[in-house]
Amino acid sequence: MENMKKIPDCPVEMTLQLIGDKWKVLIIRDLLSGTKRFSELMRSVTGITQKVLTSHLRSMEAAGLLTRKVYPEVPPKVEYTLTETGYSLKPIMDSMVDWGTWYKNHIASASPEED
Repeated sequence: MENMKKIPDCPVEMTLQLIGDKWKVLIIRDLLSGTKRFSELMRSVTGITQKVLTSHLRSMEAAGLLTRKVYPEVPPKVEYTLTETGYSLKPIMDSMVDWGTWYKNHIASASPEED
């Protein structure tokens, strides 16, 4: 975490600093089910570019949310796994799933149709 500028006083701000980007949340979502290779993450995180995925993975590794294992092969095989700290975000992700499902079923579906 040495690359962070300053640890905010507000816990919500701290959480958002670590996972406040939509791509990071989707990366965590995918890694909660287990270790993934870079190419698997590229396929599952729809719309992300290779450059952005690489940047976010590096940032999340520096923050202690995941580990990166490189195998000495040609071509190189790289795997990403959540750390214990990364897995501690599971209740937050579960709450997001619950709320998103509720919103989708109760609010979004009840929106008046536009002409």
